[in-house]
Amino acid sequence: MFDRVLIANRGEIAVRIIRACQEMGIRTVAVYSEADAQALHTTLADEAVLIGPPAPGQSYLRAHTIIQAAVERGCQAIHPGYGFLSENADFAAAVRRAGLVFIGPTPEAMAAMGSKTAARAAMAAAGVPMVPGFQESTADADLLAAADTLGFPLLVKAAAGGGGKGMRIVPRPQDLADALQSARREAHNAFGDDRIYLEKYLTAPRHVEFQVLGDHHGQVIHLFERECSVQRRHQKIIEETPSPCLTPALRANMAAAAVQAARAVNYTNAGTIEFLVDQERNFYFLEMNTRLQVEHPITEAVTGVDLVKAQLRVAAGEPLPFSQAQISQRGHAIECRIYAEDPANQFLPSIGRILTAVEPVGPGVRVDAGISTGSQVMLHYDPMLAKLIVWDEDRAEALGKMAWALEHYVILGVATNIPFLLAVIRHPVFQAGEATTHFVEEHFSDWQPAADPLPDEALIAAALSDFLEGQALAGAPAPTGDPFDPYNPWRQADHFRLGHGR
Repeated sequence: MFDRVLIANRGEIAVRIIRACQEMGIRTVAVYSEADAQALHTTLADEAVLIGPPAPGQSYLRAHTIIQAAVERGCQAIHPGYGFLSENADFAAAVRRAGLVFIGPTPEAMAAMGSKTAARAAMAAAGVPMVPGFQESTADADLLAAADTLGFPLLVKAAAGGGGKGMRIVPRPQDLADALQSARREAHNAFGDDRIYLEKYLTAPRHVEFQVLGDHHGQVIHLFERECSVQRRHQKIIEETPSPCLTPALRANMAAAAVQAARAVNYTNAGTIEFLVDQERNFYFLEMNTRLQVEHPITEAVTGVDLVKAQLRVAAGEPLPFSQAQISQRGHAIECRIYAEDPANQFLPSIGRILTAVEPVGPGVRVDAGISTGSQVMLHYDPMLAKLIVWDEDRAEALGKMAWALEHYVILGVATNIPFLLAVIRHPVFQAGEATTHFVEEHFSDWQPAADPLPDEALIAAALSDFLEGQALAGAPAPTGDPFDPYNPWRQADHFRLGHGR
């Protein structure tokens, strides 16, 4: 096993990896930008290295600087987390050339699945079901001709990248030419690659992914599925497992296809095979994410497998300590992504200082956070602050627990999407397990949070917290009184579980 690992990331995923390493007795090295000098991941790691200014291109995307920091600090491996350099095959190859271990798949597997068109070709050759499409040519004339055969509606997609960039829904033939040009421009600006291809557009599909895990001894297993249909602007916001839409037979067939897909590219470490499921319960390969997923905690909750620790052990050359037959699902888990964004202002990012952060605490409740009271939220980085995860014996109980946890999660200082998440969780369509990828746009296109101003006491509590922190930094004596007395003013913030950001 490794003695020292560098985490090439920030925020809640860096914190998650640091804690897993430390539980295994592995020393950790964090990297940070000038803006993250006091960030939670920086303070929790055993060592921290400054790598540049706030802009990601000058810090967290500087592959050479990160690798140099790992070598200089005596690290044996680098964990990329997700985002930034996590799916960059060139970075993975450079890590290997430097004599270090990349905690993830091989550069070859990453490259094979990094291009959507290359991945589709590999999966088709492996017999994995595919959405009907056309990728044999990127010339406009050939795409226009292929569209007549595929039929409408169609989806124009960028061959590189994701997150909805370079994607266009084309309902009618007369709209296709303009969609091809605008998709090309956006794909080029986002990824430096203007290649596009066509897929048949599925109306009202479900988005279901399977977690896979492979070692260097030939074993590839799955750890069941995650339902990711609740999305806003092509970004997942709520995930759950098991999926409400899968029958046992469909689950078994999709799991077998996921394992076959991973084997087709000799995949090692953690990865995710993503599928679309149509209204007739047919499933189709969408893409593979060659990294740990944001939503991995819900898989951990129902299987009991720590995926980060499994990643570390696989990267160190150890065989998986369990077989497919030993993995089972128990109970139901749900994850909500907590973002610093203002639902009342078109979900624009919200920046500022976290005056108070009070996490919900209870059996079956987990918070993976990258912030705490006093943290600064900046525009330089993804606005996700934390992930709220709940587990219970069945879906109904898990839904109730998630609603409770959202109501009891307090973040003051910036606006958050907590009220929006609570509205989604309570919506009858979601409660019935019938949400598709169009759920948010169909039911929340004009949603606004209810006018529910914070009580003066909560604002006073936040101000007191801010004042006391300043006093402590200045060397003033700590407040006195029973800390468990609910009438002690310094405890008031703990009694306002409002689920609102300000």
